[in-house]
Amino acid sequence: MASIDSKDIHKIIVACDAGMGSSVMLASQLRKQLKGQQIQVEHTPVNSIPADADVVVCHAGLAARAKVTAPDKVLISFQLFIGDPAVTKLVNTIKNGGTVDA
Repeated sequence: MASIDSKDIHKIIVACDAGMGSSVMLASQLRKQLKGQQIQVEHTPVNSIPADADVVVCHAGLAARAKVTAPDKVLISFQLFIGDPAVTKLVNTIKNGGTVDA
């Protein structure tokens, strides 16, 4: 299982399937929640996850594809685009310090 210390997170990718506006919303929400944390949040298609991503956030339905595209990255999968506990835990760990596990 991949893990990363919260202080080593500089780039979070919200991976989506082409055309899903909800992932853009989630990326925007993460940017607001992590404001002041010096972390870049971007959203990209699940098949185009950049090599410099530290953490990949994607819907559970896309997790298998994300693992193929970025096998060495910490992958956080979620069920709900708004208020999912996995995303909340990620934000809290980054703000409070600790280790983020895939």
